[in-house]
Amino acid sequence: MPILNRAAELQDEVAEWRRHIHARPELLFDVEETAAFVVEKLKSFGVDDVVTGLGRTGVVGIIKGKADNGRTIGLRADMDALPMTEITGKPYASKTPGKMHACGHDGHTAMLLGAAKYLAETRNFSGTVAVIFQPAEEGGGGGNVMVQDGLMERFGIDEVYGMHNMPGIPVGQFAVRAGAIMAATDEFTVIIRGRGGHAATPHRTIDPIAIGAQIVANLQMIASRTIDPLSSVVVSVTKFNAGSALNVIPDEATIAGTIRTLDESVRQTAEQRFRQIVSGIAESHGATVDINFHRNYPVTVNHPKETEHTIATATEIAGTTNVDTDVAPMMGGEDFSYMLNARPGAFIFIGNGESAMLHNAKYDFNDEVIPHGISYWVRLAESRLGG
Repeated sequence: MPILNRAAELQDEVAEWRRHIHARPELLFDVEETAAFVVEKLKSFGVDDVVTGLGRTGVVGIIKGKADNGRTIGLRADMDALPMTEITGKPYASKTPGKMHACGHDGHTAMLLGAAKYLAETRNFSGTVAVIFQPAEEGGGGGNVMVQDGLMERFGIDEVYGMHNMPGIPVGQFAVRAGAIMAATDEFTVIIRGRGGHAATPHRTIDPIAIGAQIVANLQMIASRTIDPLSSVVVSVTKFNAGSALNVIPDEATIAGTIRTLDESVRQTAEQRFRQIVSGIAESHGATVDINFHRNYPVTVNHPKETEHTIATATEIAGTTNVDTDVAPMMGGEDFSYMLNARPGAFIFIGNGESAMLHNAKYDFNDEVIPHGISYWVRLAESRLGG
């Protein structure tokens, strides 16, 4: 079947909600205004319960079906924005300099609100739907905090599902895959401590810049000579800071970046080799290093059976030719991974059309996506819980 008629009817109203949220971006856990807007809407829909403060500023709405079969499905959207300055020029552009919804979380929140409105109106399912509005996806690990706060146990969630818009995929199309779909995103900072001196007498120094340059070059050996070529790993040094004068070799240099992997064993091997390379090169030149290695979001792994449910639902909405069932994994990270580690479920991409890419100052969520996203959420909940 195509998109639901009621979802199409809701498009303009939900787009207004989306633009309201878009103009008022908030970062990380500081999403009080957005959360309050979500609470207001959920209560106006007549959902059975609205719980706030989970994961500090998260919101959960509970919608009970026409019968109780003892099962609960969780549907999750993220609420936070990014620390960027918007340059879209849209009339509903960010009113807060240095903050913008550059990843479409405003659209995710609005679509899930639209689905909640529909489900509360119709209740054409048995069991319970938990609509989950999460803070701090963009680096704060809000999904993990909600899980640690007892999200799954408190609401008896059996399965959990997430969705993210994706520029470049046409509106009305979906993309998903079983297994790893997004990467673990580990972060590192290394301080190289040498001995500074005059640039004219480098032999009297332990040059942290030269040592850092060797470390940067050799870290690429992790991908080219440590990890199986058929496995995925990306090592990116994104910061290299040292020195303040043209004629002075500094005492210290700092490098930082990320390591991204799609497999836990590869992740462990990459970290081990990273530490060996950094320590070994520094020691061989008489320097010392301080290594801060932070294991950030884990790999986002879709469960096979639940992925089949998402494929069936997306196909019902969009048709077989509009659902990519084996999309290539992305090396970006996603903290929905914590929820998938806690319960079976799946994460799917929905097309945003030919827009600017995510995390771009010109990006904007495409409101034409709204009825497709609402239809997907509604049919997924109804099909998983039954009538």
